[in-house]
Amino acid sequence: MSDVAKLLVGSAVERMEDARFLSGSGNFADDLAVEGMLHAAILRSPIAHARIVAIDASAALAMPGIHAVITARDISDTIPIIPLRLAPLPEFEPFRQPVIASDKVRYVGEPIAIVVADSRALAEDALETIGIEFEALSAVTERGASETPLFDFAEDNAALRYDAGFGDADAAFASADYVRTERFSVQRHTALPMETRGLLAEWNSSAGRLVVTGATKVTFYNRRALAQMLGLREDDIDLIEIDVGGGFGVRGEFYPEDFLIPFAARKLARPVKWIEDRREHLMAINHSRDIACELSLACRSDGMMLGLRGRVFADMGAYIRTNGGVVPAKAAQFLPGPYRIPHVSVSVEAFMTSKTPVGTYRGPGRFEANFFRERLIDMVATDLGIDVAEFRCKNLITEQELPYPIDGLVPYEGPTSYDTGDYVEVFERALKEIGWHEKRHLQGKLVDGVRHGIGLGCFVESGGAGPKENAALTLEKDGSLTVAVGSSVLGQGLETVLGQIASDTLSIPFDRIRVLHGSTTLLDEGFGTYHSRAVVMGGSAVLDAATRLREKILQQAANHLGRPNSELKIINANVVADNGASVSFAALAARRELQADGTFANDVRTYSYGTHAAHVTVDSRTGAVKVLDYIAVEDVGRAINPAIVHGQAIGAIVQGLGGVFLDHLIYDEQGQLLNASLADYLVPTASDFPVLRAVTLELRPSPSNPLGAKGAGEGGIVAVAAATANAVAAALAPLNVEIHHLPLTPPRLWRLIKDARERTTNAA
Repeated sequence: MSDVAKLLVGSAVERMEDARFLSGSGNFADDLAVEGMLHAAILRSPIAHARIVAIDASAALAMPGIHAVITARDISDTIPIIPLRLAPLPEFEPFRQPVIASDKVRYVGEPIAIVVADSRALAEDALETIGIEFEALSAVTERGASETPLFDFAEDNAALRYDAGFGDADAAFASADYVRTERFSVQRHTALPMETRGLLAEWNSSAGRLVVTGATKVTFYNRRALAQMLGLREDDIDLIEIDVGGGFGVRGEFYPEDFLIPFAARKLARPVKWIEDRREHLMAINHSRDIACELSLACRSDGMMLGLRGRVFADMGAYIRTNGGVVPAKAAQFLPGPYRIPHVSVSVEAFMTSKTPVGTYRGPGRFEANFFRERLIDMVATDLGIDVAEFRCKNLITEQELPYPIDGLVPYEGPTSYDTGDYVEVFERALKEIGWHEKRHLQGKLVDGVRHGIGLGCFVESGGAGPKENAALTLEKDGSLTVAVGSSVLGQGLETVLGQIASDTLSIPFDRIRVLHGSTTLLDEGFGTYHSRAVVMGGSAVLDAATRLREKILQQAANHLGRPNSELKIINANVVADNGASVSFAALAARRELQADGTFANDVRTYSYGTHAAHVTVDSRTGAVKVLDYIAVEDVGRAINPAIVHGQAIGAIVQGLGGVFLDHLIYDEQGQLLNASLADYLVPTASDFPVLRAVTLELRPSPSNPLGAKGAGEGGIVAVAAATANAVAAALAPLNVEIHHLPLTPPRLWRLIKDARERTTNAA
């Protein structure tokens, strides 16, 4: 770090990027415009499962202003297939998605053709004139259904099954005093970022170069995939990241359009722009969740957990896309959570259906696993007559047991262990914040016509995925600093955080720093943003580059001032010698270019952890739930900017509550998405959950990176369903209602209450 007191790392510095957003000077995909630009629209399948018999585009091609209608026949005899970026299990390979449908469609929204026209309106009008003859086939809308295989080579729609675990679960269950088994599910929903996807592709025929603007998340990986599909060298393509209106895991993966738009631009030798509308977005962007689980817990009579068994069932949609396999794998991996369970056995089964393919969405698998396990814990504790907080506390892994190995739960990952932490301290802090001991007498009580419930949910969350990240820092001739990093920005405040790290390391004013990110023009290699890795990996790479640049600055200043390095200090963008002589960064940069590269490589994950608690009321007459208080307590190791971490946590809680009560992609038996608009797909607004709190702790820094940081972008969402569902269940316990399935909509809760009352009446 620098020779002066560190002022920024650990401080709630205002986000540097917000000035351009609040002033309306951000640069988003739909702001892009270049001379000669054409516009694209995608013809998407209106049928969930059918053979394509014929396509007639003659009427569209005859329309003025239409430049091309591109179908599979115009691309190649061999249609490019979207590669698997994560969870590349060999069983998934045959189920990957072609970039355009050629002989068969398997979900509503699958691309069949692309129209390129002088305007977007003309392109969309032309879509209506394209005639397609289909041979309709039966839709597959339920996981496990096998009467109609979606793929001709397959006997059924089961794509994969594997077993994993550690210890001897059979022996643990055989010796247990108590065993309970329940089945749970989380509904299909998606991230719904504010900005839909968009691209501008420009082909330079004379140079043989392609530039695609609007890319994000994993630009270097996507460039490799696109180059292979187009038969170009990677160096012939640049993917440019601009401002992004949210990502949450779904934006920036490789989609069919990431090939189709560049292909059209090269074919026509004209710039081509495409912007996704909201209906397309809901049909075509990765869906997620849609996981069911049969979960069993074996305990001693005193509540000590002995073993856990889980069967995870995943609806993968019509194809396995880039990172879809992560969702069920992580749901299985995090079933044990932060608890001392010596014997664990899990299985994962993935099924293909006539729905939009799935991918990762903030806290993939963790949101689901925590809901499954924490609901079962409440049920088990109640059966054993143990307070649910006491039950958790006695089973939480203690600090003395860390690092705690969790090997053998994911077939494509090596050994791993929970790193550092004090799970019990954080748990007790959450109990204090929610007022557990003062309020638990309210459990199930009817007060002013509504029933009260308080619920808990504990979690542990991995982050900081490797293998590495790169950065390059340049001291400009005016004394300012340019930071370039391979991490991508998705609205999480990364520019500010990286600026703080560079500012402290080099003792340069924060407002003299410019952070560039994501684009393939900046570095030879970058790895992007996912798995809460941007600060852990990207921030550590910036620290490495800044440290190297600092040494270069000192060496050049020593030559300039004629004093040894040991007599020099860096103070506020000046190098000052012990004798009072000094030279500014600007003066040094004017004499010679000062630049340094940095890299941070690491395959060791970080593990943040915490506890959520919710206090709700439920109106048993209507099924309406009100969140009176919600607290999330999380240890993130080290918070570079506590205000940004806090904002991430609050936003994640709201997003999670949407997944508990509102978000739900609903299909009918024909595989038609019934709510592909914001009139029907419900998401929370700012006024829906006004009382949310988050406590960010920095108890135990991560030992795996020089910043001590752990992932902090997902901990705010992963336990929301767990804590909230437990609170709702506690409120309705006197009515003999149990919660197994999300979402907890008023109609669903009303039905559960009604059914419970009817059972009681019939039993009497």
